[in-house]
Amino acid sequence: MTSNNLTSSGPTLFMLSLGCSKNTVDSERLLAQASAAGIRLTDEVDEADIIVINTCGFIEDAKEESVNETLAAIEKKNEGAIREVYVMGCLVELYRKELAEELPEVDGFFGTRELPAILKAIGARYREELADTRLLLTPPHYAWLKISEGCSRRCSFCSIPKIRGPYQSQPVEQLLREAAELQSKGVRELNLIAQDISLYGYDLYGKPALNDLVLRLSDMSFEWIRLLYAYPLNFPLEVIDTMRVRDNVCNYIDMPLQHISDRILQSMKRGIGRDETIRLINEMRDRNPDIRLRTTMIAGYPGETRAEFEELLEFVRETRFDRLGCFPYRHEEHAPSYILEDTVSDEEKEARVRELMELQEEISAERNRVFEGQTLKVVIDEVDGDTAYGRTQYDAPEVDNEVILDTQGTDVQPGEFRMAEIHDTTAYELFSVVTLV
Repeated sequence: MTSNNLTSSGPTLFMLSLGCSKNTVDSERLLAQASAAGIRLTDEVDEADIIVINTCGFIEDAKEESVNETLAAIEKKNEGAIREVYVMGCLVELYRKELAEELPEVDGFFGTRELPAILKAIGARYREELADTRLLLTPPHYAWLKISEGCSRRCSFCSIPKIRGPYQSQPVEQLLREAAELQSKGVRELNLIAQDISLYGYDLYGKPALNDLVLRLSDMSFEWIRLLYAYPLNFPLEVIDTMRVRDNVCNYIDMPLQHISDRILQSMKRGIGRDETIRLINEMRDRNPDIRLRTTMIAGYPGETRAEFEELLEFVRETRFDRLGCFPYRHEEHAPSYILEDTVSDEEKEARVRELMELQEEISAERNRVFEGQTLKVVIDEVDGDTAYGRTQYDAPEVDNEVILDTQGTDVQPGEFRMAEIHDTTAYELFSVVTLV
């Protein structure tokens, strides 16, 4: 993901933003500050004087991608094609000393909380009055709103607390200002993100504040507001009531559960067990029958037996999640679970992932068939000739189902919200025609 082209008078910057949506927000803040300081931004690496890489350090594949992209940038520097290379973000938080020793050609390394320092390095100055300003790397009709930084949970498989520090809610008033700024730029779909949205507000206000934030954002008349990355423990259920009564709050929540076996959940240090998890899901669906649930699972956690994996399969079979992703456990040296013996082979982990996802594909296909014959509101993300690609309120950007629309010659533009009659579905796609409404 790279920056949008802008014209200015300073050196030219190419930014590569890797990893999650939370990283994307960090990159967007840097780009806004850099542009205000007179630095030109380009989507073409060969036009750049400076390359900045915002890295991911969460899993091994992401680390490898970050290192490979850095090596490619160094090669361009050695060829004289660009002048400076800077590396920032999560990988630096974990391996700053090692990276500096192994990659001396890089002109500077900066962690996740060093925006003023990296701006200074590239010839810009951090301006406090631009703290709420971002240059979007997403399509202009949707954006991420990061409502907190860091995480204070202690999940055994996760290194985020080490990378990002303890949980820190962003003040409601600040988020409202940032949301207004995004809205003024044409954003119509606001996706709330954090490492854990469930804890929002406890540290600032001594009580949960997620529902209050959602209500106030809803009052701003965004077309859609979506909630991503909730933690099952201490989730404020009043948010589910708000989804039901507020038309612009999507009936959707992304809540990674990771497993259902009590023993595995205890080893993962999730703070919640099987029975409480099931009660939570049932309560959500009772309060809001239209809600769609997305979750993620981990297969092959240290010590996971075949019986415990079968328990997970049966849970998924019975619960029938609308959206589900599954990842093989990876032994990460900065995660607490690294001290455990990695007992499940990589081959078996991958086999378990495939088995779970094959089950989920059947469930997803069945869940999608209920939409056939219905007319749904769809946001248009892309148009290619007489075909448009969009999403329903039940689908988050980049990870969920896609609606493929026959525009039938109708003038349809990205960012529009249109009504679409669904006539066919698969496990991950809905096929429709655009209506005249």
